[in-house]
Amino acid sequence: MADEEGKKSQVKDDSAKRAPSPAENVNEDTDQNDKDSPELKSDEITKKEEEVEQYKESETDAKTTTEDPESQEEAKHSQEEENRPEQPTVLESKSTEQNPEVDVSSDRKSPNGGTETDKQSGQQTVNTQPQSEKVSSSPPNTDTVQGVDAPAVIPDAPKIPSPEKSEVTSVGLEGSLSSAALNVIWSFGLNRNIPVLNLTDNSRKLIMYACAHVGVLYDFENNRQHILQGHINPITCTCVSEDKRWLATGDKGADSTVIVWDTYTGVPVQTIFDTNPEGGVVAMAMTPDARYLATLSAAPTQVLSIWNWTVDGDTPLCTAELNPSYGVQSFIHFNPEDIHFLVSNSDSQVIFYQWNDNHMEYFAPPLTDQDFNKPVGRYSQSIFQKNSTRVLTSTSIGNLVVWDTNKPLTKLHDSQPSADKKALKIIRQQERGINVLTTTENFIVVGDMAGHVKFFDQSLKLVHWYQDFHLGPVTSISFAFYPNFEPVAKEGSNYPPDATIEARRFVIKDFVVGSSIAIFGSVTADGTKVKVIHREHDAAIHALSAHPSLPYVVMGSYSGLLKIWNYEKKQVMVSRQFEKNSMIRCCAYDPKGAYIAVGFVNGSVRVLDSITLEDQTAEPFRYARYGITHIAFSHNSQFLATADGEYTISVFKKQHLNDEPYGYLGRYRAHYKDIQDIIFGIHLDSNQPRLLSLGKDRVLVEYDLENSSKDNLRITSSDRIEQSAVPQCLTWYPPITKEHFIVTANDQFKFKLYNATTKMCRKTLLGPTYGSPIKKIAVVPTKDPIKEKRYLAYITDDKIGLHILPLCGNPHDAMALIGHPAGVSNLVCSYDGKYLFSAGGTDASVHMWEINTSALEAQSKLGGEDLIPFYGLLDGGREGELFAELEDYFYYAQIRSQGVNAMDKRELSVKIPLTEVPFVMRAMGFYPSEQEIEDMLNEVKFSRYVETGKYVEDIDLGDFIKLYINHRPAFGLDPQKLVHAFKTLGVPSAQGNSIERGYLLDLLQTKGEHMTEYELAEYLTTLLGFNGEGGSSELQEFDSSTAGDIIDQNLPVNVTEEMFANEILGFSMYKDVMATSQLTS
Repeated sequence: MADEEGKKSQVKDDSAKRAPSPAENVNEDTDQNDKDSPELKSDEITKKEEEVEQYKESETDAKTTTEDPESQEEAKHSQEEENRPEQPTVLESKSTEQNPEVDVSSDRKSPNGGTETDKQSGQQTVNTQPQSEKVSSSPPNTDTVQGVDAPAVIPDAPKIPSPEKSEVTSVGLEGSLSSAALNVIWSFGLNRNIPVLNLTDNSRKLIMYACAHVGVLYDFENNRQHILQGHINPITCTCVSEDKRWLATGDKGADSTVIVWDTYTGVPVQTIFDTNPEGGVVAMAMTPDARYLATLSAAPTQVLSIWNWTVDGDTPLCTAELNPSYGVQSFIHFNPEDIHFLVSNSDSQVIFYQWNDNHMEYFAPPLTDQDFNKPVGRYSQSIFQKNSTRVLTSTSIGNLVVWDTNKPLTKLHDSQPSADKKALKIIRQQERGINVLTTTENFIVVGDMAGHVKFFDQSLKLVHWYQDFHLGPVTSISFAFYPNFEPVAKEGSNYPPDATIEARRFVIKDFVVGSSIAIFGSVTADGTKVKVIHREHDAAIHALSAHPSLPYVVMGSYSGLLKIWNYEKKQVMVSRQFEKNSMIRCCAYDPKGAYIAVGFVNGSVRVLDSITLEDQTAEPFRYARYGITHIAFSHNSQFLATADGEYTISVFKKQHLNDEPYGYLGRYRAHYKDIQDIIFGIHLDSNQPRLLSLGKDRVLVEYDLENSSKDNLRITSSDRIEQSAVPQCLTWYPPITKEHFIVTANDQFKFKLYNATTKMCRKTLLGPTYGSPIKKIAVVPTKDPIKEKRYLAYITDDKIGLHILPLCGNPHDAMALIGHPAGVSNLVCSYDGKYLFSAGGTDASVHMWEINTSALEAQSKLGGEDLIPFYGLLDGGREGELFAELEDYFYYAQIRSQGVNAMDKRELSVKIPLTEVPFVMRAMGFYPSEQEIEDMLNEVKFSRYVETGKYVEDIDLGDFIKLYINHRPAFGLDPQKLVHAFKTLGVPSAQGNSIERGYLLDLLQTKGEHMTEYELAEYLTTLLGFNGEGGSSELQEFDSSTAGDIIDQNLPVNVTEEMFANEILGFSMYKDVMATSQLTS
């Protein structure tokens, strides 16, 4: 075999005196534990223990002050129990022999300092899969104890005590109003790719699972959740201690963390930060005593780290860098009998580790299909066999690979444990692939693709087999923790018989099973009772709608599952699983709550009864060939409208003389790009419904429902509402102003208010700038829409937020939190305005958010009133140079408006005419287009027209600052836009992308807001420096007769982006961007 010819590569710290074998360390640790560990306690350890005791006492006092008298009494009793002298401390201090500051080398070299090379073949054995590649980090420090040169050993960690849990477990397991404006109080759904953990013990029935970026502690006996919030990326892995108290969760991505939680209180006790942008972890394991934590990083070159998390969360005890050729190691497991040994595996490589304090080495034995002349399969999970040196690894084709110590070719029997292992044999255990391999008591437990759970003894003989769970392919098995569990059947119990001839009672702990189709089930061994805990969506959730008058929310996913939840009782009211390939894209309740309309990816539309979810039409509507993206009812339920992937609106009308509630009215394709949103409204004069659609083509279309007939859907108007920005969504502005508005949000971080009748842009306002533009907005409902304060809920790519109305551009009026790191796909509000619901799309989850408007109002007040928040958005603030310049420009604009050369007495004012606004804007560095100028002037001109019936002809400094802040680009001038324009319109050249001079002049006169020939000549000659500064706008004279020759002589035949930016526009800020653009091109 190949594994008998390979070589080992090893790294050793040159500064170490001696590298004791890990076996020696293990033996010393085991033999001297009882007699040496008391002597190892220093004054520092005793001090630490006293601090921990004081912390426990203060924590207990804090709890008793907030609990009722009964809970205070029990907490007092718990405190007395904990303060007994024989009780060990919660967290034992690190031994003085440990030295976390030792630099641990992770480079892997041969003993000679270079890469070990096969002398015969000349090949590098490190890269050609040797018999068992061995990599070690620096050996531990050696200290002299009583004159004997002996290595530092790690004393056994004490058993972490468990306080009285009956009261503690009830703390914090309900959502409550927090100091944040939005607070997650419930999570619907789960991450089926992360194993569920069973935290059940004698006092609670609890499981833990991941849901997007939060962990959920779910009491499935009392139907309560406690949300573990702390990650900003989706959780990728979890692990728990043997006693089910200490839980670790990890994520991967920028600003990733590993957090250790106390599951009795739901409080984080340790956080490990990773500043690597590609950081994070993909697998974790905790020692049975919870003292040490092992993590496998998510970087391309993985690193295994061992953490003494109870002492130090900044520096690992030891690390080992893994060769990327081993594949992504996605599973890791400690040897419960000797925590200094670990095993991890990817789908193609199993690795064995041995560590001791600051020393780690690992072995990666190869195994191919040819070694035993049988297929191996993809590895899934690995375990250490009890009372043995063997390790078992399960595979995707039902095999178990048996690994054992790589013994020398001698007859001497070596019983010392070692991480140097090789494949001993492959056992064909079953036909179906094995996903889960774990242990409980003396049994080896297997979960497979068929949904079966099998129990084997240590000789791999079948003892018992569960096959009727009907939960789907098993992906996780987790057993409860009963400290005094005895595998003896009590009288009156109903445990099943095992597979032996004696048919003894098969007594095991209760366990929880997770499946790949997002179903969690609890199995009670006594009586073999299976209870489905969760049956959730196993595909992306986009469809979401709230009942108009009851606490119901309906959600649908690409798996074809539609569920209605009572979100107050947290119960499923009804669900329906549609046939295969019926992927639900959107849904909506009608305003009366009688029907639910559902749109599918295949283009079909179904109208369902909202109570039974039964079809109300004989056949689904199939008028669209592409997926239904939006669906909505009119306010009186007379019309149902859908938007699809063909940029088309379909309308269905209610039928009164027919068994079917709705019939087809017509379709109209009024857009040439994706439809972003559709809404129904009300005609103010007739109370009849009106329908509008908004597309990526920047067009707002209104449909003429009143005059439409069968197969003849008409439109009333089609208006282009944006010039350069792309609108993202729209809704009706609440009646908090005398004028009726439609509000939109665009991709330039702006809100825009349009007159509901004329579609004129009446106001532009700065929106929230939290990384990405707003995708959807919804006005939060209220009992009294006229008198009560109104709020706007919104989502961005990954955040959910709340905004105070009316909109004014004040950044302190908005807040946002990470809702779903992988992307927020939908948002709805509860009918009473107490809750928001956000769908996470691909993370297959929905979060329920509690709204606390008081926190948002307090934030707004702290940000200042009137102009104070807007001063903060100017460079330098109220005392900065920009504000001083603005004042100068403001007064100069008054002089201009009265005539620069006028000799009459000047009249000073606090206002300037509207005609001067564009010039002051340009002087401030904001260069609006003619359309944007018109919008700005109209905004001021009509600002008081509804109240007074008169136009506003001037503007003061305060209103001008607000106008400037709200209209200027949210992040300043974007040089990339010019780069993109030249890349699109020009041709590559040695100097970068260039446009021919004649073509450029023609574009400026014929495309976009085209200029006249006279204007173009004046502007170009002024920019080239041949006219007085300011040109005709500053009363300078312009001679057009020489402009042609000046342009011909000074403007190159081919204009590059760099020349256009630096020499014509005079923007030196473009230099770096242009240089970068040339390098990339």
